[in-house]
Amino acid sequence: MFTGIITDVGEVVSITPRETGVKLTIATAYDPDGIALGASIAHSGACLTVIAKGRDGGRNWFDVEASIETLDKTTLGGWQPGTRINLERALKIGDELGGHIVTGHVDGVADLIARENVGDMAKLTFKVPKPLARFIAQKGSVTLDGTSLTVNDVGADTFSVFLIPHTLTVTTWGASRAGDRVNLEIDMMARYVARLREAE
Repeated sequence: MFTGIITDVGEVVSITPRETGVKLTIATAYDPDGIALGASIAHSGACLTVIAKGRDGGRNWFDVEASIETLDKTTLGGWQPGTRINLERALKIGDELGGHIVTGHVDGVADLIARENVGDMAKLTFKVPKPLARFIAQKGSVTLDGTSLTVNDVGADTFSVFLIPHTLTVTTWGASRAGDRVNLEIDMMARYVARLREAE
């Protein structure tokens, strides 16, 4: 489990094809001594398992694997060396829950269709796949590229969020622009409420 509070911006160093997917080497500020092999880390919202770690020339790194399905269902299939990604370590018992409960299981990909800078903030508008649109609610929570955000406005298959200066600074969102594709995870509570209503 995660909270959607980004704790590092990593960078893809290399991508190595595997029979069942790819191995990715990620540069990070995380101390590799504090990362256990088998640990879960959210990579722009996608939970991946650490299979190796180390230091190289003063740079910290770790390796993860992504399956073919993950590459197809998320933005990971478009990542290249140099791609910057939002990172979050798994939640520990007793940690502060600053965002909302995030599983790291990406539900789909949303398209950033507009960015409007409002002072030192930014309003971002996204188009969401129609099967997922019903789970997006005004003032509800949504996870975009691993970041816990509050929904501002909602349309038939669009919604917007406002990003504060801090979020724009400590995540990849500062460089976002119209045309970007992002990983979307709907709120777990919204998923179960919808399922219960279907069963009525």
